Amino acid sequence: MIVDDKFKSRLLETIPVGIVCVDMERRIQWANDICLQILDTPLEQLVGLRCHDAFDFAGSGSMCPVCSVLDGGVNQSAELKISNRDNVVRYFAVKAATLRDDAQNVIGAVAELNEITEIKAIESALQKSDARLREAQRLAHIGSWELDLQHNSLVWSDEIYNIFEIDPNAFDATYEAFLAVIHPDDRAQVNDAYSKSVIDKKNYEIAHRLLMPDGRVKHVHERGKTFYSDVGVPLRSIGTVWDITDRKLQEEENLKLQQRYHQAQKLETVGRLAGGVAHDFNNMLSVILGRTDLLLEPGGGYDANRESLLEIQNAAERSADLVHQLLAFARRQTVKPVYLNINNTVENMMKMLHRLIGEDIDLDWIPDRELGTVRIDPSQMEQILANLCVNARDAIEGIGKVTIETHNTTFDEEYCQNNPEFFPGNYVLLAVSDTGCGMSPEVQAQVFEPFFTTKKAGEGTGLGLATVFGIVKQNNGFINVYSEPGEGTTFKIYLKRYTSEADSVNSRQDVVIPTGNGELILLVEDEDMVLQILKTILEKLNYRILSAHSPSEAIAQVRQNSHHDIRLMITDVIMPEMNGANLAKIIEGMLPGIRTLYTSAYTENVVCRHGVLKEGVDFLQKPAPREELAFKVHELLKR
Repeated sequence: MIVDDKFKSRLLETIPVGIVCVDMERRIQWANDICLQILDTPLEQLVGLRCHDAFDFAGSGSMCPVCSVLDGGVNQSAELKISNRDNVVRYFAVKAATLRDDAQNVIGAVAELNEITEIKAIESALQKSDARLREAQRLAHIGSWELDLQHNSLVWSDEIYNIFEIDPNAFDATYEAFLAVIHPDDRAQVNDAYSKSVIDKKNYEIAHRLLMPDGRVKHVHERGKTFYSDVGVPLRSIGTVWDITDRKLQEEENLKLQQRYHQAQKLETVGRLAGGVAHDFNNMLSVILGRTDLLLEPGGGYDANRESLLEIQNAAERSADLVHQLLAFARRQTVKPVYLNINNTVENMMKMLHRLIGEDIDLDWIPDRELGTVRIDPSQMEQILANLCVNARDAIEGIGKVTIETHNTTFDEEYCQNNPEFFPGNYVLLAVSDTGCGMSPEVQAQVFEPFFTTKKAGEGTGLGLATVFGIVKQNNGFINVYSEPGEGTTFKIYLKRYTSEADSVNSRQDVVIPTGNGELILLVEDEDMVLQILKTILEKLNYRILSAHSPSEAIAQVRQNSHHDIRLMITDVIMPEMNGANLAKIIEGMLPGIRTLYTSAYTENVVCRHGVLKEGVDFLQKPAPREELAFKVHELLKR
């Protein structure tokens, strides 16, 4: 085959790429037909134009490769975007090289235009697909990886770098580098699981932790698969990493909620037990305390056994306190909440609390002088303080400190979403802290359970903190405990804050038990022993008593004897035939203006169901001390 100039010219015209030649002044001297078609310009209009005028490289974001090669003498490449008259966009790869004469002097340049429109479209589609994949991985917190086992080369997607919080430029991209960021306690397990999956030719799946540089822990779930050669040599592994930290935290929170639910069920069970035994137990205590009070009066006839009677009285009072503790824990005791300032309660108890914790322990009192008002039974507030201070005292060996603090605080919606045991609103905080031995997480988990105690046998009932818990919950509050072994303990109690003025809470100053002037009282009690002791106590207080064992007997006596001088009816709430509230309606219809005092050994929940603990109703919880009964009767008769 003869290769002459004519053949070369024909070759330049037939090759499927555009060719253009320029001289040293960057002016076009010749272009083949393909180039003319690309530019959609006749040759006579093209010749003489400067290359950068004919080809708009500026619009493509590239430097003119022809100018660059003539300036630097080195072959250059660029991309060119061209729109025809129909605004159809086409993309070309442009490569330029120098033209030299026989003496190798540069006499111009030649450029090749090769269309890459389809390639650009494919690249664009791939970029969009990659972008969608990256966004999907980001939203799902799932990244992908590939490990070349022949070269120990690891490739991660962007999301894995985000999950692992690693700068791609600072990562060695090897299997060993991956193992290094796994939590030290999980590292061997992960390595064993992956290695075994490669050997067994099974898919790889494991959940493990990551240890962040700042000490945080993340949880991830990994899946993987390994590919092998025809002879079974492992070549590469691919897989995914899923960030399950949020899910793990939610599972832990759900477990805590489930544990709280089970604890609440246990508390409810014990509460029902406490409520069930309270009625009979309190009735018997009423009899024991009443009879003991009578025997201890001057002239009671038992002076020789006074010490034994005092011990009986003390044991009965302690038993009554134990019942009240059980009911407080169960949130079933009868209470009379008032508005009060906790600061006043603490300050009134400071002397008693000092004696309670002992001389070796400092008591630090840090009040918030702008403290809001809470609504709670004052005796319950005293119970909380006393129990928490005793618990703090017992946690301190030798010298230490107990700190009592109060603050106003507010919980917003966002805080309560992350702490489901709280509800939004304004609260008063009472905190009691100690410098004692602290508690382990296991002890903290049981600290509010009834009868749970870390003390030696005979040193505690295990009801102190259970009582506090019950009181707080009964008053719609929250309680938290913060403790570390050896670092002391803080109990934080949150009660709802009110803006209304506090009710006056005055302790009774009377020192002389009031007596009557022969007023007639109708006493209705179905428990005979309780009826007899109440009758005896009231008669000794100089009242006349008309007693009845049942509602029907009480109604009959009023009808038969026309006792229009009855000033007061004292009635049990829960009785056969009808309850005390219904009896009171009947008696009040027969004797307009008569006062009614309700008594019950039943718990608050039971009494409430019978509708007697409404605003303005007078109620006395059994067993009631003789003094309390005397004052209450005197108060009602004076109205």
